Amino acid sequence: MLNKDLAVCIRTIDYSETSQVLTFFTREFGKIKAIAKGSRRAKSAFGGAIEVFSFGMIVFSQSSGEKLSILTEFEQQSFAGLAGNLVSLNCAMFAVELLHRLTKENDPHPQLFEDFCEFLKNVSKTKDESEPLIFLILFQLSLLKEVGLQPVLNYCVNCKTRYETGDRGNEVYFSSSAGGLVCKDCEAHFLDKVRLSRRCADVLANLKLIVNADRKILSDIEKVLIFHFTGVLGGRPKAAEYIEKMTNLC
Repeated sequence: MLNKDLAVCIRTIDYSETSQVLTFFTREFGKIKAIAKGSRRAKSAFGGAIEVFSFGMIVFSQSSGEKLSILTEFEQQSFAGLAGNLVSLNCAMFAVELLHRLTKENDPHPQLFEDFCEFLKNVSKTKDESEPLIFLILFQLSLLKEVGLQPVLNYCVNCKTRYETGDRGNEVYFSSSAGGLVCKDCEAHFLDKVRLSRRCADVLANLKLIVNADRKILSDIEKVLIFHFTGVLGGRPKAAEYIEKMTNLC
């Protein structure tokens, strides 16, 4: 049975001298794996080897019980601006690693697909140094929401005390195991926690503030998210190193 769907390539593995095994994130079928026979030939039906971040309409066969689909058509397009902007490329590589590790095969997330495409479009066009990090943070939060791991960012997850934006009073923390913010009175119950600056907590509690956040606040927020993804995944994401170097987090 042939299926047709919009897709973004999120992983490539050379299968032989002429073929590739590809992972696509599709709008209606979720994450799928497919073999592209002959794709590495100079005159392949796909216009050459398929690369990560290639997107467009794909046609593939999917048989019950088979681990690999067969890719028959792919109208390849690219996000041209990524190759010329190292900051944007690093953000995109981190996003695609997280997407691949946190989604399951054949589990559709249409809204997440739209958000991922919008993220790639935005980071491929920007020339500003801070904007790619803004887009990455917003995509990461969207990803966590779509896979059921959305952190609580507007009240203490332990005692339910609401976080008030602009309040310069008590300290506030983030705990990955708790799944969100923890107030000063509750933080002693959680070993895995990082302290948040009040400005960082303000932006997390009200994401409308992110467009005016300075680079230091964006870096602090990304540091918290890397901490959280490390806890969620049970290990540090590989591409986190490049994001930390980019934002001077190390």
